[in-house]
Amino acid sequence: MTRNIDSTSIRKKEHIELSLTDKAAFKSKTNGFEFYDFEHYAITEVDISKIQLGSVFFEKEINYPFLISCMTGGTAEAENINARLAVSANNLNIPLGVGSQRQALENNDYHSTYKIIRKNAPSIPILGNIGAAQLVLMNNFDSINLLVDLVEADAMVVHVNPLQELIQKNGEPRFTGLLKSLGNLVKQLKVPVIVKEVGAGISAMAAGKLLDCGVKGIDVAGAGGTSWAGVEILRNKDGRNTEFWDWGLPTSYCIRSVSELKEKYDFTLIGSGGINSHVEAAKALALGSDIVASARIILQTLNNSGTEGVERLIKDWFDYVKKVMYLTGSSSLMELRKNKLIERGDMY
Repeated sequence: MTRNIDSTSIRKKEHIELSLTDKAAFKSKTNGFEFYDFEHYAITEVDISKIQLGSVFFEKEINYPFLISCMTGGTAEAENINARLAVSANNLNIPLGVGSQRQALENNDYHSTYKIIRKNAPSIPILGNIGAAQLVLMNNFDSINLLVDLVEADAMVVHVNPLQELIQKNGEPRFTGLLKSLGNLVKQLKVPVIVKEVGAGISAMAAGKLLDCGVKGIDVAGAGGTSWAGVEILRNKDGRNTEFWDWGLPTSYCIRSVSELKEKYDFTLIGSGGINSHVEAAKALALGSDIVASARIILQTLNNSGTEGVERLIKDWFDYVKKVMYLTGSSSLMELRKNKLIERGDMY
């Protein structure tokens, strides 16, 4: 599994640099939230002062249904980023996802970039992260349990990124045996498993098969935000594969369709993929997400406005969510998820 020394770290550094810009955003495809409006309820009797947004996320209480999504680790720049994100997440009492821990399996040069998260956020839910392309090569999962211990994770994210691996220079587009590996991982890992895409979305069909394996969380990570095909196309600098820049399922479609599986399965649905505003966060919750997640806008806000800016942004988003709940007659998040959105085509 070892690559040329520091090649993973170099790649991660380039990913961070591109994420701080909008260069790799989807070109024409959107997350689809613009096709929905909230249904105004003129006779609302909701007391906005009594609305509660707290919930339980993998056995820990959180204050907002928001996850700072998996971003970075395994490079020198990551330690400062993770340290500050952990402070913000801890202050807000919300979960935080770790970027891919693959580099930590290659050597221990940057273990501190991961350990700093739990040090700065002692009580919040933390999500570990490993790639499906690495998982399918493993004969046992002792190393995954070590990654759990490294960040004291409450759950482990397995990210599936076939498109990115297909386009990435020296990528590893080998996923044969993935469902079998996931089923075995679920049985052997000491924490629950979440499966996450990285920007191309998870369909209801795929989600059903993942849930049959025992996965406890689905992060749809749909199209409309950062195109990781775009990231790799920019990194390759050869002009190839541009037709895949906008490949993927819109986030709104993924949330709506995967949420229907709640009738059969007990799982946590995370809505992510181009959620860059308070309006999109509210619509993602209304479409069925248990929790919403963002990465790029959080990283950009951290870079521009520091931890205070990140905390202010998230508080402002959920102040808006409360107002939406009031105006739609939703006294709880559960109520917000009950047909409070109208497709715009139905109104004209």
